[in-house]
Amino acid sequence: MKENISVNLKNTGDFVSGEEILALAQQSVRHLDALNAGTGAGNDFLGWLSLHDDILPQIDRIEKKAEHLRHVSDLTVVIGIGGSYLGARAVIEAVSHSFSSFRKGKHHDIIYAGQNICEDYMANLLDILNERDYSVIVISKSGTTTEPAIAFRIIKDHLEKKIGKEKAADRIIAITDSSKGALRTLSELNGYDTFVIPDNIGGRYSVLSPVGLLPVAVSGCDIRELVKGARAMAEITRNNHNSPTNPSLLYAAARNLLLQSGRPVEILAGFTPRLHYFLEWWKQLYGESEGKDGKGIFPASVDFTTDLHSLGQYIQEGQRMIFETMISVKSFSGKIVIREEKENSDELNYLAGKRLSEVNSSAESGTILAHNDGGVPVIRIEVPALNEYYAGQLIYFFEMACAISGYILDVNPFDQPGVEAYKKNMFALLSKPGFEEAGKKLRERLKH
Repeated sequence: MKENISVNLKNTGDFVSGEEILALAQQSVRHLDALNAGTGAGNDFLGWLSLHDDILPQIDRIEKKAEHLRHVSDLTVVIGIGGSYLGARAVIEAVSHSFSSFRKGKHHDIIYAGQNICEDYMANLLDILNERDYSVIVISKSGTTTEPAIAFRIIKDHLEKKIGKEKAADRIIAITDSSKGALRTLSELNGYDTFVIPDNIGGRYSVLSPVGLLPVAVSGCDIRELVKGARAMAEITRNNHNSPTNPSLLYAAARNLLLQSGRPVEILAGFTPRLHYFLEWWKQLYGESEGKDGKGIFPASVDFTTDLHSLGQYIQEGQRMIFETMISVKSFSGKIVIREEKENSDELNYLAGKRLSEVNSSAESGTILAHNDGGVPVIRIEVPALNEYYAGQLIYFFEMACAISGYILDVNPFDQPGVEAYKKNMFALLSKPGFEEAGKKLRERLKH
């Protein structure tokens, strides 16, 4: 029987009691019931709850289309921003070889566009695409989100000039709305194959839809195991009213109690570089879900041990406004044993015979104890291994906990009205039709 992801609250006990956490977790069962019954805020965006089952009829088609892209090209550009690319990138980088692009053989490279509007980034990307045989997955519900829309226009034009419009159409897949929007129209006009973003799923909860699964499958990862892991965590969390055995309830309760104790900043940490984009995905999930109405916990992230040599000093002795959540991976597939050296000039013989993972684990345990001593509570998310199955578990665990946590905060965890503010200003400054008057006012403000 496989182990499951679990939550360890041992290192929060000096700051909030276990009894308090269990009490709030039990009170939060009502939020779990509201999610299942569809009676809470944002109930028109709850499709993610059962996505691990609902996606099954599409798995074969997703795998076949992924195999097609791997056959006709050796690189795929994934165009999207926010939830349209972060989930896929989180999974791919968590479970793949750390240096995949340098490996010889059948590896298929994945690179990303549309997550920024930096001219140098795009120019450098086109330099690479000039030399590679590539395909495109473009992901956008509306097709008009500025960053991916611009990137797709530029890359589509590049691909069509390179191999012709007809061949390009065979290598472009759009993941978009079922019936409306600019990308849907473009797809129908040009004959692109398409997958649908379900109407009842927001971008940051879309990893287990074609939005995440197609890029993950193209990379060569096992999407069936990913979905299987999510299903296992759904069984553990979705209908489990026993708060001590429901990790999502425990995590949501603990982090909100730590907020109430005067710690509005949560730092998510991992002790492997492979988790970097999982931390990025988590920041978007929690930042967009909770940061509204003047409420929410500010989500930050660090890569340890690297950031122990930069932010470590602040975490240890800075303002006591933070708590940490550590994703603690128990086992690793690689095996590196430190050898003994006769001269011992580097004074490392005390480590001889130890695996590198043992050293890393000691660094993790030492960090937790040090930060605890420095006044920082630490929640541990214990993950048996980094593979597709546990990536699926981790995704569903965090999604469920985020929804419950949003309800504890009394916000709608499924909208993001504040995201539009910068867009309106940008449109006005660029003189988009309909924004001319606003543009004049903003340009006056910028003069002063």
